[in-house]
Amino acid sequence: MSKRDYYEVLGVAKGADEKEIKKAYRRIAMKNHPDRNPDDPKAEDIFKEATEAYEVLSDSEKRATYDRFGHDAVGGGGFGRGGGGGEGFSDIFGDVFGDIFGGGGGRSRGPQRGSDLRYNLEIDLEQAVRGTTSKIRIPTLVACKPCGGSGAKKGSTPLTCGTCNGVGQVRMQQGFFAVQQTCPNCRGSGQLISDPCRECHGQGRVEEVKTLSVKVPPGVDTGDRIRLSGEGEASPDGGPSGDLYVQMSVRPHPIFKRDGKHLHCEVPISFVDAALGGELDVPTLDGRVKLKIPAETQTGKAFRLRGKGITPVRGGTTGDLICKVVIETPVSLNKHQKDLLEEFRASMEGDDKQSPRKKSWFDGVKDFFDDMKI
Repeated sequence: MSKRDYYEVLGVAKGADEKEIKKAYRRIAMKNHPDRNPDDPKAEDIFKEATEAYEVLSDSEKRATYDRFGHDAVGGGGFGRGGGGGEGFSDIFGDVFGDIFGGGGGRSRGPQRGSDLRYNLEIDLEQAVRGTTSKIRIPTLVACKPCGGSGAKKGSTPLTCGTCNGVGQVRMQQGFFAVQQTCPNCRGSGQLISDPCRECHGQGRVEEVKTLSVKVPPGVDTGDRIRLSGEGEASPDGGPSGDLYVQMSVRPHPIFKRDGKHLHCEVPISFVDAALGGELDVPTLDGRVKLKIPAETQTGKAFRLRGKGITPVRGGTTGDLICKVVIETPVSLNKHQKDLLEEFRASMEGDDKQSPRKKSWFDGVKDFFDDMKI
């Protein structure tokens, strides 16, 4: 029976680009893959046909030859990829079928790196600004000392796995193609322990709580991360240890609010000081400074104290302290104070110059209601 046209097999136009061809093949292959259709020979035939078409059309040289001379010129292969440019079979299916289509056999995995660990460290704003050293305790897996991390009893050595010859993976013929899987005998380690260490029971690692000193540099902020190289978990098979990542978190401060390298704070003042002016002490992270309040200061007015903020952890200019004035209404007034305020209010009646914002606001309200009558 004559072969179907390769473009027809994949359902693409003759001018289709590489992306369209790959997408079409992927759709057909995933639907008809033998692993998903073990009892359907027709699906296997469709899968083979699509794979043969994809092998040719994904290779620019083979495709040009096929377009010119047809099937006879390209032969028609199985899964063997020619020297051209298309992706390998494992690249197409790697994210669908896992490592079952893993790389070629005979390669040793090599020692695995230990897992990384994370520790959340919470510090005060003052510690973040000036820097500090914190002691932390980390539960982790460390190399077993009696066996040196090998898992074998002292005086003995692990044996090379005879099933995978120390590779950790085995190749198996499955249908019409070969697959590679983790060795079931050594579970991927490539070694077998006949006389395990009594301390770690052949695991090569034991649980331990380590106490470490973390040097926190000045200027750190929430979200910054400090890496302690080699302080993560020990490798399960003699490789390098993982790293420990210390995630920084700065506690809220009762006075200051941080914004990058700048600090913000609210400064409550009396309405008398706001009207007549005055001077008050403002706290900073390294002491206090005098803040002069000019007469007729309005609530919300911000004063910038340059250089009283934070020096960033990565260097640069020091930030500022921004003080926002909040005018406080007096409470618990006695009769004399109330009488004085009544007298003061009477003296303000009719003088719009002394409350310019109040006048403009009421004028706006009047205009609004006038417009509503239209």
